[in-house]
Amino acid sequence: MYEKFGQFINGRWQKSSSGETYNVTNPATEEAIGQVSKANIKDIELALESARVGFEKWKNTSPWERSKIIRKISELIKERREPLAKWLTLEVGKPIKESLNEVNGASEIFEWSSEEAKRIYGETLQGRSSDTKIHVYYQPVGVVAALVPWNFPVTLASRKISTALSAGCSVIVKPDVITPGSVMELVDICREAGVPAGVVNLLSGDPAFISDSLLSSDVIKKVSITGSTRVGKIILKKAAEKVQRVTMELSGHSPFIVFEDADLDKVSDMAIHAKFRNNGQVCISPSRFYIHETKKDDFTKIMISKTMKLKIGNGLDDKTELGPLTTQKRLNEIEELVETTKKEGAKVLYGGKRPKGFNKGYFYEPTIFDNVQDNYTIMHQEPFGPLIPILSFKNFDEVISRANNNKLGLASYIYTNNLEKAHKASEMMETGTVAVNTGVVALPEAPFGGIKQTGYGREGGSMAIKDYLNIKYTHLGIK
Repeated sequence: MYEKFGQFINGRWQKSSSGETYNVTNPATEEAIGQVSKANIKDIELALESARVGFEKWKNTSPWERSKIIRKISELIKERREPLAKWLTLEVGKPIKESLNEVNGASEIFEWSSEEAKRIYGETLQGRSSDTKIHVYYQPVGVVAALVPWNFPVTLASRKISTALSAGCSVIVKPDVITPGSVMELVDICREAGVPAGVVNLLSGDPAFISDSLLSSDVIKKVSITGSTRVGKIILKKAAEKVQRVTMELSGHSPFIVFEDADLDKVSDMAIHAKFRNNGQVCISPSRFYIHETKKDDFTKIMISKTMKLKIGNGLDDKTELGPLTTQKRLNEIEELVETTKKEGAKVLYGGKRPKGFNKGYFYEPTIFDNVQDNYTIMHQEPFGPLIPILSFKNFDEVISRANNNKLGLASYIYTNNLEKAHKASEMMETGTVAVNTGVVALPEAPFGGIKQTGYGREGGSMAIKDYLNIKYTHLGIK
């Protein structure tokens, strides 16, 4: 399936200079999907030079022309939604309907960014004297290294590529070795849409080797990474050596707070959708469920009842609601975390094991815990899987304090019919995004990102493009 791709350098697909390849595995079957070209240092050097030259072309392309091409990418994504979605399901394991939703979202991201290209506003200020003016304007930062994770490869590659293009930057995309095909398909769409040669490049292969090589180059002026906090810290240290600008969206551990006046049936539906999307392998997935003590038992019963009905299976089956975990490593880590949580004193109310009848694939049952304490490992280590620890709370101040007692700060969820309580809670939450009475927090038109050790910078909304632009001020004498 990967034969038509490889490394994308200077506007064309080509095999690695060394001819080396690596295997990609279908997580539902544990069978090889195919072999993918593996980049070496020569390929990286060629991509850097390609992006350098491509930047000189693209920064001088008018915003309206850039907008036209980016809009075309959005349209082609819609046309190619079926093959893109299939790539996602084969590589990630997520149900095909989730994959289709991700592709649709990627199209919307490019659509939004196409308009942002036209909205790079400067300003003119009056000078201190009548014969001077102050001009403030924005210029593209340069070549961008876009480091894309495996859980939402099309969405996250789209955020980085589209924003770079709208700002006038060129970009080198590094997909994860787990999910190269979906990103390659996206980059090929960029080519077909008319992005000039060298403006978008792709390197596939060893993540650490490619990242280290890119960040060691003077060509790279900005890095955008979505990944774990551990990896983000490594990237940040390397970027500091070259004083490269960094946007980083890292690990999350999202509290899900249900107050006593919430509609439990509606809230549980949103909890099911938010928690089990991509089998919990989502940075914004709710990970700590705080339920008011008067509603905890009822909420737990409803959650167990609805979770039991979820159909587990191969994502290519239209009826599947919960696919496999993406890797053997992820499965092992989830099994270990479940055992640790049990040893620490929690009770498994549902799940806690591999499902019967699945002899192949990285499948694991959705798991609900009771008797969880705030100091348990699962309350601080990002679970990144289908695990639900349920805790109770007594009052507003208590739950806000407990929810904020975490080094990560990406997203939080609040459910109440009391407007005052909703507003106060949303302001007090120490997270970059807050969902109140909804399960949706990531939209193209809104700034997405976190605080604390979740990173900094934003993707989406009108603020994202600023991270790809340099501010220049000119003091102009007019006589």
